[in-house]
Amino acid sequence: MAHGRTVLLRPVISEKSYSMMENGTYVFVVDPHASKVEIRQAVEQSFGVRVANINTLNRKGKRKRNRRAATFGKRPDQKRAIVRLAGDDRIELFES
Repeated sequence: MAHGRTVLLRPVISEKSYSMMENGTYVFVVDPHASKVEIRQAVEQSFGVRVANINTLNRKGKRKRNRRAATFGKRPDQKRAIVRLAGDDRIELFES
């Protein structure tokens, strides 16, 4: 289980994730080693909602070229969780 680590790192802020929020679906960047069960527990405890479904995906970091040298760097890999809430539950993340 999640011993001494944070499962939910941050929400994903994009046009697509905002459009999904209208349907009760939220996207989070999560710990790369977190399981779906751990993600479900973290969302339910953090926001006081019921989770209906979770899909996860691993995204490879993009390779980016440095300006000065002809070397390449790499953005970090990410694991994302797409969380669909049960019923009319909502997470009031950006309502202020």
